[in-house]
Amino acid sequence: MTFVVTEACIQCKYTDCVSVCPMDCFFEGPNFLAIHPDECIDCSICVAECPVGAIVSDQEIPDDQRHFIEINRVLSQDPRYRRISQVQSPLPDHEKWAGIKDKLALLDYRASVG
Repeated sequence: MTFVVTEACIQCKYTDCVSVCPMDCFFEGPNFLAIHPDECIDCSICVAECPVGAIVSDQEIPDDQRHFIEINRVLSQDPRYRRISQVQSPLPDHEKWAGIKDKLALLDYRASVG
């Protein structure tokens, strides 16, 4: 079992979660964070730190967000993403984007897929 960053993170990229991760398994891209599923130890500490509720267990992820399990796997191994372990400022306009749904088109991950 692992935790997964979901669509709510796109264009917000709050990083409160990374500072509490004992495994440093978060990876940062231009407008999204990903969790490396093979490094996550299922401690759930990061969940409460996310102000938009973007982090969920892969066992409890809603059906409409299940594709983010694979997206996290792919992006956490993408050379464009770098390991992150310290809090950084969220993206500009993060407050506006936090309430917007259907942001997947803004996430550049397809280039990373085989």
